[in-house]
Amino acid sequence: MPPQYHNAPGAPPRASNMNNGIGKLIAVGIGVFLVFVIVAASSFVVEPGTRGIKVTLGKTHDNFMPEGFGWKAPLVTRIQSVNVKQRTAKLKADCFSSDLQQVILDLRVLYRIPENSVVQNYKQFAGDPFDSLVAPRVQEAMKEVTALQTAEQIVKKREEIKQAAITAARQKIGAIVIVEDIIIRSIDLSAELERAIEAKMVAEQEAVKSRFTQQQTEIEAQTVVIRAKGEAESITVRGEALKLNPAFLRLQIVEKWNGRSPLVVPADAANNGSRLLLPLGEAEITKP
Repeated sequence: MPPQYHNAPGAPPRASNMNNGIGKLIAVGIGVFLVFVIVAASSFVVEPGTRGIKVTLGKTHDNFMPEGFGWKAPLVTRIQSVNVKQRTAKLKADCFSSDLQQVILDLRVLYRIPENSVVQNYKQFAGDPFDSLVAPRVQEAMKEVTALQTAEQIVKKREEIKQAAITAARQKIGAIVIVEDIIIRSIDLSAELERAIEAKMVAEQEAVKSRFTQQQTEIEAQTVVIRAKGEAESITVRGEALKLNPAFLRLQIVEKWNGRSPLVVPADAANNGSRLLLPLGEAEITKP
């Protein structure tokens, strides 16, 4: 039997004991890592403003996952996020008016996905239905609305065109996506059509100005006629009053007398035998 050797007290441990300790640490580290991987693969977090769609081996669950933390089967189940916040997308609509003029509209479409149609949207449109559903329906609605109006009316009635297009687009899209608003940023017309519309608007403004000037002239003429009638009636009334009351005329002459020698006018039958005192001019005073 071979002799057995023991470490003397205070001597360093053998290399085999050290290797055993390192191996245990590595095994513990690997175990912790595997636990972490399994926990990470079995949990998920749905971010604010999104909803989670659970897909297990290619099969989509009927209910969406709300915001927050949750658990799932590792490796076989994944969580697909669907944005339910309002989004804005650019869109151009190439339309024709009722007078066969080309009108190009630069639009901004505001839309969102309601919670009750998150799963349906993911199944049909992979979570973003704009390109395949919203854009073509909005363009179709805008073309139908503009086809009923002339190019000039499209420019003037922008708000009415917008509201009619929103109503038509909502009917075509349905409840799977909510169209919040359609903003018409610009309306592009041909250069010839823009000049024609501008010339027509200038002519309308000149016509309105001419009508206003004509009405003002008529009012001023009527005012002059009314004033003249009033003055004539006033003169007539004053003449009749003086004829009936000659003392009033003498009172006015006395009030306006400047202190010079008066000129005596003989009485006649017209003033009922009364005499008038008139101011004597300077020439009459110096006359011999």
